[in-house]
Amino acid sequence: MPREIRHGARPRKHANHRTDTEKETEVAGHTRAKPTGRKPLPEHLPRIDVEVVPEEVQRLGLDAFEKISEDMSEVLERRPASLVVVRVHRPKFVPKGRERAEATVVEQAAPLELPIERGLAGPGLLADTIVRRWQDHLPANRLESIYARDGLELARSTICGWHMELAGLAAPLVNAMWKDALGSPVLCTDATGVLVQEKEQCRRGHFWVMIAPERHVLFRYSPNHDGKAVDRLVAGYSGYLVADAHAVYDHIFKDGKIVEVSCWAHARRYFYKALSTDPERAKIALTIVGQLFKIEQELAKIPPSSRLSARVVRSKPLVDRFFKWCDEEVDNLVDESPIAVAVGYARNQRLSLQRFLGDGRLPLHNNGSELALRREAIGRKNWLFVGSDDGGATNATFVTLLASCQLHRLEPWAYLRDLLCLLPSWQKSRVLELAPLYWKQTSQQPDTQRRLAANPFRAATLS
Repeated sequence: MPREIRHGARPRKHANHRTDTEKETEVAGHTRAKPTGRKPLPEHLPRIDVEVVPEEVQRLGLDAFEKISEDMSEVLERRPASLVVVRVHRPKFVPKGRERAEATVVEQAAPLELPIERGLAGPGLLADTIVRRWQDHLPANRLESIYARDGLELARSTICGWHMELAGLAAPLVNAMWKDALGSPVLCTDATGVLVQEKEQCRRGHFWVMIAPERHVLFRYSPNHDGKAVDRLVAGYSGYLVADAHAVYDHIFKDGKIVEVSCWAHARRYFYKALSTDPERAKIALTIVGQLFKIEQELAKIPPSSRLSARVVRSKPLVDRFFKWCDEEVDNLVDESPIAVAVGYARNQRLSLQRFLGDGRLPLHNNGSELALRREAIGRKNWLFVGSDDGGATNATFVTLLASCQLHRLEPWAYLRDLLCLLPSWQKSRVLELAPLYWKQTSQQPDTQRRLAANPFRAATLS
């Protein structure tokens, strides 16, 4: 029968044993490692060794046998999620050798700093609820059930209350990220609708995404999808804005401070819709646009200046050919047919579709914004609606941080845990240093490491 022989150590490896990844093949007189399909399990995971002894050896005892070798394999298992209660003791002291009098000073440490003052939850648990709710898209009622299985009665109203308070704590950071993004020469934006709970019938709200390439992925909620919402979104910005051709953006391009850049993927979509009714013409357009996308894939990793030179040589002739074909075909199309709509859209957006040819920093398409918005699209299939406009703003705050973590390849739970450890006492003038864009640098600073090491709640999540 199996018997556990030690905890927390890596499995022993006998000289005669070879793992799957170390199997070797003899080739032309020399030995070469032959990798197999199974990847080795991560080294950082804790190991528990279990020794399975034959029944005969158990019956007669180990002294009756000599161990000559062993085979070893690894099986991945999972323990239940671990909750821990951190009991904070704050003893009181008085000086020795004095009579206790009313004037005697009692020494006691100040209460430990928490993300929510006098709150029940520490930074690790709060980060867990945020990641589960907006990274894993679990609605509050499912979170309530999940924590109940771990033996913790945690009402969904409590979780929602925590998140509302934490959104206020994180607001200066997100505002600083927005201010920094508005200094970028290029921004990409898009929007999607969401239901907002009402007593009689749900109404419509909207999530906007704004991407500052390679810097921030930002989300904002607004009750309406109108010009005023767009004005608040781009207030103070001047530069290129990559967006679809929705009329809600038209007014911001009139004074020339913001320059419209259209999306070739959006234009291409209209020609896909025309494939079933006019395949010959649709395929001509799709072939040309497909070549543009192929060129962009090849140019993706080169500097903007080199990309611009390559676009002038390789992409511009294709763009000229595409619009020449559109101009030649427009009079041959049936009004309101799918192909006529596709050609009409491309011709109407001709100038903004060609802008990528004049600046190597400009993307060919706005797919990044649409991909980022999938967070909200997937989420609303699970949580169905937001509870209020304030709930939508809270959602946008944390999705901003989570999406920016993904952009900079940060593990979201660990980032949010450390962020919640630092935010309460962090200088507001330096709050941008805590953004995912700068986190790898900030986390290595001696002051940051000292603060994190001194936090007993964080230490409890490391054991």
